[in-house]
Amino acid sequence: MITIDLQHAKLSEEMSSYKETVKDIHHMIHNKTGKGNDFLGWVALPENYDKEEVALIKKTAAMLQEEVDVLLVCGIGGSYLGARAAIDALNGLFPTNKVEIIYVGNTFSSTYLAQVVDYLEDKEFAINVISKSGTTTETSIAFRVFKELAETRYGKEKAQRRIVATTDKARGALKTLATNEGYTTFVVPDDVGGRYSVLTGVGLFPIAMAGIDIEEMLGGAKEAMDLYNNEDLETNVAYQYGVARQMLHKAGYPAEMFVTYESQFTMVAEWWKQLFGESEGKESKGILPTSATFSTDLHSLGQFIQDGSKVVFETILQVATPAKDLTVPSDKDDLDNLNYLAGKSVDWVNKKACEGTIEAHVVTGNVPNILLSLDKMDAKGFGFMVYFFEKACAMSVYMLEVNPFDQPGVEVYKANMFKLLGKPGAK
Repeated sequence: MITIDLQHAKLSEEMSSYKETVKDIHHMIHNKTGKGNDFLGWVALPENYDKEEVALIKKTAAMLQEEVDVLLVCGIGGSYLGARAAIDALNGLFPTNKVEIIYVGNTFSSTYLAQVVDYLEDKEFAINVISKSGTTTETSIAFRVFKELAETRYGKEKAQRRIVATTDKARGALKTLATNEGYTTFVVPDDVGGRYSVLTGVGLFPIAMAGIDIEEMLGGAKEAMDLYNNEDLETNVAYQYGVARQMLHKAGYPAEMFVTYESQFTMVAEWWKQLFGESEGKESKGILPTSATFSTDLHSLGQFIQDGSKVVFETILQVATPAKDLTVPSDKDDLDNLNYLAGKSVDWVNKKACEGTIEAHVVTGNVPNILLSLDKMDAKGFGFMVYFFEKACAMSVYMLEVNPFDQPGVEVYKANMFKLLGKPGAK
């Protein structure tokens, strides 16, 4: 369901020279012998996921969909980005599903939190708080605010029915609270890190609340799992992408720009940036992940890409069949001189813009381009895409000989912040 076009990538080496490296890393991933091997649960997840939990997710979502107007997804990073990417990509930016999804716990902005409180004044709402530890500061502050609002408005018992906790299966502050309060709980698996967790209860409950078929999504991921359980670089497209980006890095391109041509895929790019940035940026190594939405950003970043310093290569995600399409209408006066497009589909225009941009950036701008094409962005296609990028990321990062599954650097800002906040014991 995903194809790769490397004819514009300006690769200066033969990809076949990496065949043995890829074979070794493939076995490292599947035999769990590499760095961070305790966090490889995502590899077989599309087959080994907890069927009973998925059934409970669907049952809980169906119940709450009948009661509430809004679901507050309270989490940060991998605790919300995957779900938001899926919901925006599949339902669009003007969704028609019954329950509106609002994301909190991902910022310290007092203005944002206060505006959400005000917005909920005449809305029925539920909360899905997502944190393995239950002590993530951004998430915990927001949860305190909205838990108090729910209990004040609905009373303790009704609030308990409308709070769902996704957390560690056995320990931690949130698990303790959820047990004491009787919240419905879903599990953050021990062997799946946050940025790989969209196909666990972390992502699946909000996605189900948005009316999306989560079993179709898992089915798409299972197809990708079967397809990419393959050590052969000549046929494994996920590994070809992972290797190509490292070849370009080696050739002197320190930044990768992930490009989409659909506004509703902006959060897919944000999820992709966390997946690759947090996995790869260690030991003074790695490719800087950036993103753009074309053609919008061609009127700003396009100038730098075309004529600026040659530090970026582009990875374009194109979808062959759009979710919806329109036809360009005819106008009798034709003052804008667009009647030559009358009767053409807007998606056709979008794809021609993509073709023209690739030619401009590659031929004139000398910017390498990798083109990925997904058949269709539906629930199945999204699940397939998630697994594709997860597998490609593991391959690419292991090629750098760093641990793809830890994130020691993000603890530095937290330590400094806790000291400034006066947290007891902070140094």
